[in-house]
Amino acid sequence: MKPSTIAIDGPAASGKSTIGYHLSRYLAYLYLDTGVLYRAVTWAALDREIPIADEAAITQLAERLHIDVTPPTEVDGRQYTVRVEGCDITWAIRTPEVDAAVSPVSAYPGVREALTRRMREIAALGRVVMVGRDIGTVVIPNADLKLYVVASTEARAHRRQLERQTKGEHAEYEAVLANLQQRDQIDSSRAAAPLKAAPDAILFDNTDLTIEEMLKRAEKLVDDLDPNECM
Repeated sequence: MKPSTIAIDGPAASGKSTIGYHLSRYLAYLYLDTGVLYRAVTWAALDREIPIADEAAITQLAERLHIDVTPPTEVDGRQYTVRVEGCDITWAIRTPEVDAAVSPVSAYPGVREALTRRMREIAALGRVVMVGRDIGTVVIPNADLKLYVVASTEARAHRRQLERQTKGEHAEYEAVLANLQQRDQIDSSRAAAPLKAAPDAILFDNTDLTIEEMLKRAEKLVDDLDPNECM
C-alpha cells in the first residue's frame, strides 16, 4: 500500500518542489505546490497596486480571488498551469518582484487561513503530493508520509541563480543569497504557521546529492514506508 497523502516541507530552493513533482509522476498522484497559491495572491496584489503592507486588503484579496491550478496546458517546462481570474500567470509568479514580496504576504494569518481551507479540501480527496512550508505541521498533519527537505543556503542560492539564468534573467549570486536568507528568517519566525519540521517528518538533506540521487532516494522512502502507517 502506497501513502495516499504526502506532505513535503522545506525552505525556498531546497529541492522540495522537484521531489514533490517527481513523486507525483512516480505514483500518478495530483501534484500541488501550495506556494503557487501564495505567489498568486502576491502577484494579484502587485498587479492591482495593493500595498503589500496592507494586511487587511491583502487578506480580503485572498478570500475572494479565484485561483485555478491545473496540470500543464503548455509545453514550456512548466509543472502546472496557474490562472487567476482566467489569466495564465504561471511564469509571472516567478519574477524577482513576487519573490521579494511573497514571504510577508504568506505570513498574514488571514491569508493563510483562506488558502489552507482550499488545501485541505484538495487533500481530503487523497492521492496527492502537497508541497509547501507548513503542510506536515498545519495543513495535513495526519499525512501518511512527511518529508522535510533541506540543503545549505549556499547550495540553494546557486540553484536559484542557475534557474534564473536559464530563463535568461540576470541574477547576481550575492543578491540571490541575501534574498534567500531574508526569506528563511521571515518564514521561520512568523507567528502564523512558522517554517519548521513536523516531529514525525523525515529529514531529507540533499546538499551533496545530484538530482538523480535525490529522486531515487525519495522513491525509496515511498517504497519502504510501512503499510501500517498508510492508514
